[in-house]
Amino acid sequence: MNSVAKSIDWQKVGGLLPVVVCDHATNEVLMLAYMNEEALNLSLSSRYAHYFSRTKNRIWKKGEESGNTQEIKAAFLDCDNDTLLLKVIQNGGAACHTGARSCFFNEINLENLEISDEKSEVKKPSYGVIDELYHVIEDRKLNADPQTSYVASLFKKGENQILKKVGEEATELVMAAKELSFAKQIKQDEQKAKNDLIYEAADLCFHTLVTLSAHNIHPDAVKNELARRFGMSGIEEKRSRDVK
Repeated sequence: MNSVAKSIDWQKVGGLLPVVVCDHATNEVLMLAYMNEEALNLSLSSRYAHYFSRTKNRIWKKGEESGNTQEIKAAFLDCDNDTLLLKVIQNGGAACHTGARSCFFNEINLENLEISDEKSEVKKPSYGVIDELYHVIEDRKLNADPQTSYVASLFKKGENQILKKVGEEATELVMAAKELSFAKQIKQDEQKAKNDLIYEAADLCFHTLVTLSAHNIHPDAVKNELARRFGMSGIEEKRSRDVK
């Protein structure tokens, strides 16, 4: 047992030390996790974060599957020696299993709280529809029964079935766009054709989110990539990819 582990009252913390993880350069809070004594020793000796999974009941190295490892640059115990703060280099850019930069992206609207005489109740945070849908997909992937959930059934069938659906929906989007063009030419059923195109675009978006979820990529990563392209011509952006 090293000196740090000896200074912790493991009985007090129930055998699991809370660990707050932040970015070494920006101090952005990335996640909260737990370490048992062995995980703490592994982390300090290897300089890479290891945690204890309460759901899997085992030690795991952060990024052991995703590659998003955390290189420890500094570590601090709080005044009571019962909470650890890690400052890390977040390799891969994503600390959250959803693919988001930080686990703390569900902001609570402090101006929109319901207060009752018995207790304070927080209204459900207001997300954009893409984030809301992605959260639902993640929940279905992890918890739903494939017999009753379409999303869970896709994940059970595997990536090939998911990608097949993306291809089908993309084709249907193209067909709907052509039908709308034809409807405009003959000046008939334009609104119906437009509604069909919107419907197919929504289907493609939905199955794209399922594909991202299958690879643990949060939609924020796509939003960030789109934001990166602002002020850059399409030709310039394409050339930058060719160089890579």
